[in-house]
Amino acid sequence: MKKTRKFIDEKIEPLFMKGGKLEKFYPIYDMFDTIGFTPGTSTKGRCHVRDKLDQKRMMITVVVAMFFPLVMGLYNIGYQANTIIQASGLEVEGWRAGIMNFLNIGFDPSNVFANVFYGSLYFFPILLVTLAAGGFWEVLFAVIRKHDVTEGFLVTAFLIPLTLPPTIPLWQVAIGTTFGVVIVKEVFGGVGFNILNPALSARAFLYFAYPVEISGDAVWVAVDGVTKATPLNVAFTGGVDGLLSEGYTFFDAFIGLIPGSMGETSVVAILLGAGLLLMTKIGSWRIMLSVLVGMFITAWFFNVMTIFSDNPMFTLTPLWHLVLGGYAFGLVYMATDPVSAAATQKGKLIYGFLIGVLVILIRNVNPAYPEGMMLAILFMNIFAPLIDHYVLEANINRRKKGYGLRMGGTGANK
Repeated sequence: MKKTRKFIDEKIEPLFMKGGKLEKFYPIYDMFDTIGFTPGTSTKGRCHVRDKLDQKRMMITVVVAMFFPLVMGLYNIGYQANTIIQASGLEVEGWRAGIMNFLNIGFDPSNVFANVFYGSLYFFPILLVTLAAGGFWEVLFAVIRKHDVTEGFLVTAFLIPLTLPPTIPLWQVAIGTTFGVVIVKEVFGGVGFNILNPALSARAFLYFAYPVEISGDAVWVAVDGVTKATPLNVAFTGGVDGLLSEGYTFFDAFIGLIPGSMGETSVVAILLGAGLLLMTKIGSWRIMLSVLVGMFITAWFFNVMTIFSDNPMFTLTPLWHLVLGGYAFGLVYMATDPVSAAATQKGKLIYGFLIGVLVILIRNVNPAYPEGMMLAILFMNIFAPLIDHYVLEANINRRKKGYGLRMGGTGANK
């Protein structure tokens, strides 16, 4: 390894340094060098403040926290598809079926490996397209702006596939990723400067640009020729009774054995990821708690309002809202985004509470859009700087007032 390192330092690196033939491509060289080797320099002495957490470790921790809903998502994709294939006796065609048959795995919903493997044949192509499209734009902007390629896109690259249905066309994935990286992030200056969550913005763009493929009405089962609506869409028209009549139980929704986006269905898996983020203090407990409180209060209010309205969504209790749609996933992985969320302590509480209120308002009152978590978070992303501004102004005014009282008080206070 030392010989390899020496060869790279003496023969390869000079080509990318200032004055070298490939100087403009230094960010690309630095990206691969950072991935392959630890830094060659280290801080010595007592002149620097040290912290155990840096950007790379933070991003890796978030990716690890997504491992739980990812694995459950892979299993659920295969489970939903294999259940229908076995029950209907369909002859599955396509390259995925060819791989399954070649490896003699079979479409058996009781086989955990068969479910996970079949689900991976849908997830990983979407992930690879996301990495290719987003990585291309990240490297291009790094070369043009002459800065390092950061780890910021790593989390976005996993979040985007997890928010999408398994049946979405790959070319749409590339377009949505491009929108999220270029328009939402790079146009504003890159990592740390975006005001909206890039992954959620990519999903929002795809939802409004190509609603047929991502609406949730009938595209969420990974079997050609078979359509099935998401439970949230069923609740939109039939409420709790509609869910139960379709065979969707609360337990199945909590575990994640229901149709939905690839990473949003299993609340128990998402809670495991939340535990890791809270334990490492990367995820904000203030935001998570306040989103829950806002949702519970608003959902209970609409439960009471069922005596005045026959809206089926009014019958959904707070716990049903928690396990349906993208609420839990957005609560843990999207609302807590440190870049686009509120930064002040009080601001986080206000920001999260309003997300919880808005998601129920959008789900219950909007006549055309059953899911509300995506729009609620994006809407509050826009207002997060304003919330922080007024929180800071209030703190400044309170301190000024306190300082004035001390200076102008009695002799004991002078």
